[in-house]
Amino acid sequence: MTDKIIGDVKDGIGWVIYNNPERRNAVSLAMAEKVTEVIESHNTNDDVRVVVIRGEGGKSFVAGQDISEFEELRSTPDGIERYERITNAMYQGVRNCPKPVVAMIEGYCMGGGMALACACDIRICSDNSIFAIPAGRLGIAYRPNFTRWVVETVGPSTTKEILITARRYDAEEALQIGLVNRVTSVADLPGYVQEYAKSIVENAPLSVRASKNIVNMVGDSPGEWDRDKMQEFIDACSGSEDYIEGRRAFMEKRPPDFKGK
Repeated sequence: MTDKIIGDVKDGIGWVIYNNPERRNAVSLAMAEKVTEVIESHNTNDDVRVVVIRGEGGKSFVAGQDISEFEELRSTPDGIERYERITNAMYQGVRNCPKPVVAMIEGYCMGGGMALACACDIRICSDNSIFAIPAGRLGIAYRPNFTRWVVETVGPSTTKEILITARRYDAEEALQIGLVNRVTSVADLPGYVQEYAKSIVENAPLSVRASKNIVNMVGDSPGEWDRDKMQEFIDACSGSEDYIEGRRAFMEKRPPDFKGK
């Protein structure tokens, strides 16, 4: 389909790598389709405990959509509908991934790249990263699902500031407003993310899944809560072999060996 998206699995980590550095990892339609495919593969692969998304080249995480395709692919109503459906499936695929998703950010993270980062569960960036949503300078509106993910990350007031001012935030400011969870040096970023992801891999998969999904659900208004589904996640943990293993490992003062069962 395209060589500009790389999917890999190693040591419990499922990687999604945007490999279009000459265009600051701008996302073509073929790339969006491939990401959806890779994410779905990671979803069903029991060897994957956590997913990490990053951009190649060191200058940009993801730069949003590849505008050079717009004239050809978005020139008709049918073309626009197809384009929006495929690109939205990529973003929603990341957001709906049942496993934890970590954004490894180096350099620019702007526009659609911000949406992708906020669709992830955790964001770790290098100290040279720059964040912005320039919709206000382009005369466009940010999509509702994109906006919701930013609101969930930094809150309504800061989201309004980001959108209305269209200003840029450096890594230190991004950490202060809660846009990212951790900041490292450029040199330390790969190793830090690797160790961070490894710490998630070592935890009980059913417990991690329950935590992620219940946190997402309680972000809805109480009237929208699927309490039965939440209870399913809780019951799956308490009735699992991993629960027994975790309890015994704690009592025996040894590292647990979780199987996800």
